[in-house]
Amino acid sequence: MSGWNRSLLVAGLIIVSLFGGCQKKEEPSSESVLRISQRNEPGVLDPALATLPDEFFIIRALSEGLVSPSPDGGTEIAAAAKSWDISDDRLTYTFHLRTNATWSNGEPLTADDFLASYRRVLSPKAAAPKANLFFLIKGAEAFYRSELTDFSKVGFTVIDAQTLRITLAHPAPQFLSYVASGPWIPVNPRIVARHGSSWTNPRHFVGNGPFTLVNWKPNQHIIVRRRSDYWDADRVHVGAIRFQAFDNSDAEERAYRAGQIDITMSVPFTKIAGYAAKAATPLRQIPLYETRFLAFNTQRHPLGDIRVRRALALAIDRKAITEHVLRGKQTAATHFVPEGLGGFRTVSSLATDTLQARLLLAEAGYPNGKGFPVLEMTGWSQSAVLEVVQAIWKRELGITVNIGVRDAKVHVSDLTNGRYDIGFITAIPDIADAIGLLKDLSTGATNNYSQWSNNEYDALLLQSDHQTNAEERLTVLARAEEIISEQCPIAPLYFNAKNILQRNTVQGWQEDALWTRFYKDVSITTP
Repeated sequence: MSGWNRSLLVAGLIIVSLFGGCQKKEEPSSESVLRISQRNEPGVLDPALATLPDEFFIIRALSEGLVSPSPDGGTEIAAAAKSWDISDDRLTYTFHLRTNATWSNGEPLTADDFLASYRRVLSPKAAAPKANLFFLIKGAEAFYRSELTDFSKVGFTVIDAQTLRITLAHPAPQFLSYVASGPWIPVNPRIVARHGSSWTNPRHFVGNGPFTLVNWKPNQHIIVRRRSDYWDADRVHVGAIRFQAFDNSDAEERAYRAGQIDITMSVPFTKIAGYAAKAATPLRQIPLYETRFLAFNTQRHPLGDIRVRRALALAIDRKAITEHVLRGKQTAATHFVPEGLGGFRTVSSLATDTLQARLLLAEAGYPNGKGFPVLEMTGWSQSAVLEVVQAIWKRELGITVNIGVRDAKVHVSDLTNGRYDIGFITAIPDIADAIGLLKDLSTGATNNYSQWSNNEYDALLLQSDHQTNAEERLTVLARAEEIISEQCPIAPLYFNAKNILQRNTVQGWQEDALWTRFYKDVSITTP
């Protein structure tokens, strides 16, 4: 899981002294600068350590991996690698790098650079938070867990300066979606060795992407400048991008109206309808593969009872949340995995059924909510959503649930340590593959905040790992999701959508459902 669960802890660990006021030179003239809202201050700009979508917004402007996500959500596209070959047994991928791809300091980009970057991610001492995105590689997980100490036994082989061969532990039809993910973006190993953790300082930063880092003032702005020597520079039309920090959606919306930014990261939900009604609306609404849900702590009484969990899940009127509170093209989630994620098709549903919910609660020993203990439902935001759920449970089931809004870091810590009853959570997949979300609910998983365990579920996930037929694999994953709907360790609420304001002078702007931004082919026209 990506998103902002454990990630928010990292974002708070910014060492301001490293970056305050550091810059190379001033940004180009305002006519060539794209101004974008930035809501969460990056904790790091190191692809091996980054976790927040906000961090990868900037990292993807500065660097690129072998392949990249496609703006239209389709098959991954060539990036640092111009092409690749796949063996008949689907175990070996051979990537051919572009001969004209370079680092921003002029050094050639080589297969050895990718090898060093991947070894760094998998090094146990690095504690890379998303190292699991490499575990499809032969020997990668064993090396990460120190069960294997010889990295030459891991499935990476440098054939020559422009050729990298990767061998999988087993065939995986979804492999390229992993290669396109953020942690697979390389770093310049010589720069990292020379500067250590301060290599992301603008004075030292070296990337292989379309822009280079020139200024980082924490909690103010980050500025990146176009690279004229980038291999695909002809498709990079803006001279610079300024990522401007804002504390909240109200502040960025005011800045947009004042002409201070070109693209916002969000819109206050109270103003969405007004912008949508404009004839030439600047409002853009982007459906996301992001599930917002409630986790039930199965170790807390009475949430260990499946009847109670199902009663709570079935009582929720999800359309009341999406249509009357959020009103931003979010859709009611009657299952956990977003439809279409990596080709996923659901076969389960938790549609509202208040009659069945009351019967289940009575069967569990709480007729009309009588005797049901007062629980607490906690979150870091979206108190309006929680208030709707609270009111529904009171009206339909006769139970009282208190609401607690915590600081984000405190909320994540409480979830991780089981210090909660019902927790509001965001799940954003790292890759276009349902397995990333589903594994978060497997036995012992770090993000299995419900502390739920089901042997059949775990077995299905293991089976999917070794399923070489893409369609059959999706069928297995759909059955696993069906168990979630039956057991209700969580209650899905809605699939999120991103609402942004985009100035009509910005052309070619694209974002996908996985929070990826695309900076090529973007231009700024004269009003």
